[in-house]
Amino acid sequence: MAGFRWPQPTEFNIADACCFTWAAREPDRPALFVADAAGAPVAVSYGRLAAEANRMANVLTHLGVRRGDRVAVHLGQRMETIVTHLAIYRMGAVAVPLAAVFGPEAILYRVEQAGARLIATTVAGAERLPALEATVLTVDGAVPGAVDLAPLREKASDRFEGVSTGLDDPAMMIFTSGTTGHPKGALHGHRVLLGHVPGVQMHHDLMPHAGDRLWTPADWAWAGGLLNVLLPGLFMGVAVVAQRSERFDPEEVLDWMARAGVRNAFIPPTALRMMRDTRPTVRLRSVGSGGEQLGAATFHWAREHLGLTINEFYGQTECNLVLSSCTAWGVAAPGVIGRAVPGHRVAVVDDDGNPVADGVQGTIAIAAPDPVMFLGYWQNEAATREKFRGPWLMTGDQAIAGPDGFTFVGRDDDVISSAGHRIGPGEIEDCLAGHPDIQIAAVVGKPDPVRGQAVAAFVKLRPGATGDDDLKKDIQNFVRERLSAHEYPRIVEFVDDVPLTTTGKVIRRHFR
Repeated sequence: MAGFRWPQPTEFNIADACCFTWAAREPDRPALFVADAAGAPVAVSYGRLAAEANRMANVLTHLGVRRGDRVAVHLGQRMETIVTHLAIYRMGAVAVPLAAVFGPEAILYRVEQAGARLIATTVAGAERLPALEATVLTVDGAVPGAVDLAPLREKASDRFEGVSTGLDDPAMMIFTSGTTGHPKGALHGHRVLLGHVPGVQMHHDLMPHAGDRLWTPADWAWAGGLLNVLLPGLFMGVAVVAQRSERFDPEEVLDWMARAGVRNAFIPPTALRMMRDTRPTVRLRSVGSGGEQLGAATFHWAREHLGLTINEFYGQTECNLVLSSCTAWGVAAPGVIGRAVPGHRVAVVDDDGNPVADGVQGTIAIAAPDPVMFLGYWQNEAATREKFRGPWLMTGDQAIAGPDGFTFVGRDDDVISSAGHRIGPGEIEDCLAGHPDIQIAAVVGKPDPVRGQAVAAFVKLRPGATGDDDLKKDIQNFVRERLSAHEYPRIVEFVDDVPLTTTGKVIRRHFR
């Protein structure tokens, strides 16, 4: 859009934009819908959200959190999640979202790398945590070794003077998938919210409309849940629906969506494919999808059974939501992940960062500066520099540009896209190396008709170990318990050798 200009306020704070401005103007306006004890949706107003965020900010201050400190948020989809996020931003601290499915090793690595002073979690989460130097704060009850939120909240004031922040002041650190080595902390400024809003409006066919109400099955710790749904929805005054379900059941999801009055959803392609065996009756206005390829079959199924066109979009942790489809603008086609969202300059480039012609395959790249672009990798300037070729941030994703938009081809690195999750093989390989029977392992993605890709581990055993079905199950459980339920290898194959490069890196393409 030729006339588009990014807003350039001298001060901007995510908590003010997503909650406190609305609370001052329309305190009774619904901000969230959460399930009560009976499973019925209940509205939470902006006014209540602001009061609870202020109480949480006072609690965090009491526990020693100061401006610039990192605070881990390990809570899933619940009211306390956004309350904690808002408190962190209001204090000028930095949120470190952690997915509810993460196991102890995954949490330990991220908390230590971020130098988090505190981690907010549930009782169930605290019971699974490894030994941490960070303070553990439980939001739903008491557990030995943790601080119980309830008594501190009761004493805390519902007033708190928020700090002033600028567009580039750090607000959150979201860890990447660890495509090479361990995951890296992508640090984002408060401006990241402003950068996301046009893309959300685009794939929700020019949101907001009267009656809009947002939901996603994605954990609010992922960029897709936090930055594509929760924060932009609250910023636009569109109520967001929370759901605590630990697994995706299509029938339960459709029932909840109908009861909660969901009108707009971000649903990853795998979840949509799982819904294809249902007969949905929920009446939706818009559905966005991203994180992996949607596929023509699901695209056409949605037109027939949901009565709408799914708008695909694209981005990554370091620079999210820069391409989008928009049916309202006539930008939607099977297999196309969209065009550049207004305000973003996106191109397909060669390895040297030179734009290529339409129809030629290359790497998706985003021109700097850009408001959704990360400030850099936490304490890793070398990796930050390597991410760029001149003015272009190189995504590592291959695509072809054409008249309908960008067609996604695949990755030129090793990340695995499974059920909407971007999974780095390095962290899984490191975990497998800790198994007593494994000498070395290579992890790759294998094409899967439902998940897009399934995690496959090719394992070289130590002398004396017996490669049988029992050991395969033990290896799967070993990873599931230490990392997360979405990262364990669904396929385990025993091999005689795992080839390495001269520098000792696993040659994964050998197994792909």
